[in-house]
Amino acid sequence: MKPLRIALTKGRLEKDTVGLFEKLGYDCSEVKNKGRRLILPIYDGEGNTTFEVVLAKAADVITYVEHGVCDLGVAGKDTIMEHGSSFYEVLDLGFGKCRFALAGPVGKDFFTGYKSRTIASKYPNVARAFFESKAMDVRVIKIEGSVELAPLLGLSDAIVDIVETGSTLRENGLEVIETICEISARMIVNTAAMKLRKAEIEALIRQIEQAKEEQP
Repeated sequence: MKPLRIALTKGRLEKDTVGLFEKLGYDCSEVKNKGRRLILPIYDGEGNTTFEVVLAKAADVITYVEHGVCDLGVAGKDTIMEHGSSFYEVLDLGFGKCRFALAGPVGKDFFTGYKSRTIASKYPNVARAFFESKAMDVRVIKIEGSVELAPLLGLSDAIVDIVETGSTLRENGLEVIETICEISARMIVNTAAMKLRKAEIEALIRQIEQAKEEQP
């Protein structure tokens, strides 16, 4: 049987996932020395290819898993909330932690008054869902780059974005108004693969859960 194919988000989540697989006893040397290759093997202790890793941008990880060209994927909860729909989210991997937050100019009361608000975000679906849960009617503008610019330029009243330390907000005269939800890396599984390769996938999930329990 061909190895399980896992889509990984390039960058920090890739490194953290590789570190996790190494803790489980897998040989990830090909992934760590990938050069320009985008599909790479992970070996077991006997040199057999157990997994194939596909390195991709975060949103593409979702696409590859949903369409079944990858059996599993590792992506941030932020990407899953914005882009995901038809797959199983099976495991919180516990790394890549940050949060979604509503932020705006320091000292300005966002919720008072009756005028319609404009929100800038790289995550328009997350922003809309948040304000729908509050029964607030807002206009959402999608921004690709530094979303902190939008309120500074008068384009929006506030932003919805990922916050880690909050230092970028502070340096631009912004502050967190409300935390929307906590975020971390999650493992997702293609719906067909979960049926066809259930035993292999569940064995991997158990390995990871055990490794997490053993962490100090």
